Amino acid sequence: MEHLSKAFTLHQQNRRIQSIYDVSLSVGMGQFVGITGLSGAGKSTILKCINRTYTTTSGCIYFESPTFGRVDLARVEDRKMLYIREREIGYVSQFLNVMPRTTAKEHVMNSLLAIGADANQARVRAEEILDYFKLPENLWDLYPQTFSGGERLRLNLAHTMVKQMRLLLLDEPTASLDNKTKLLVRDILLQLKDSTAMVGIFHDLEFMDGVCDRVVRLENGRLLEAPAQIAG
Repeated sequence: MEHLSKAFTLHQQNRRIQSIYDVSLSVGMGQFVGITGLSGAGKSTILKCINRTYTTTSGCIYFESPTFGRVDLARVEDRKMLYIREREIGYVSQFLNVMPRTTAKEHVMNSLLAIGADANQARVRAEEILDYFKLPENLWDLYPQTFSGGERLRLNLAHTMVKQMRLLLLDEPTASLDNKTKLLVRDILLQLKDSTAMVGIFHDLEFMDGVCDRVVRLENGRLLEAPAQIAG
């Protein structure tokens, strides 16, 4: 990210709210950057700009895509961005977003079917990762709208991590998890680090220790340290 800024315009109130200011940050393959800061500091805005859930106000977000080469995610055409989101960038949110009348296992399978896996392969891999995250088997064929917060977050993790993405964005991935499940998340993140770049938002500083290669802090939309490439 180079000089990334994002402002929101509230047209009815004729107000402009600046969320992040001139943020520059780099993460390389096999590296994990953790972002800390108080609620409202702009942490989620950074992830949503990378994922282009939000459009940027100014600045560039360069991504080395295996398919398209070096692209600026702030400006790349929509069809390429959709492809990159589906196959190259994973986003784990605190909130569950599942198509209606889709079971937990189908939700994870659909993640693989969308990138060309056959149905049997998708079913086997979905069951393996649901089991890994200790989501009880009696929930696999149920609709997840009735799941607890922790169960929903484990399903979110399974849905994203069943595919090996080039870049993984994590928005409070341990927020509703018990300590045992946090250890499972830690283990899978450490396994993924060899082949994945990661940017994560955490309030759990203990979890970040030993997982993140570098931690930056946002305060009122600004980084508190000078941006630098993480040491390999």
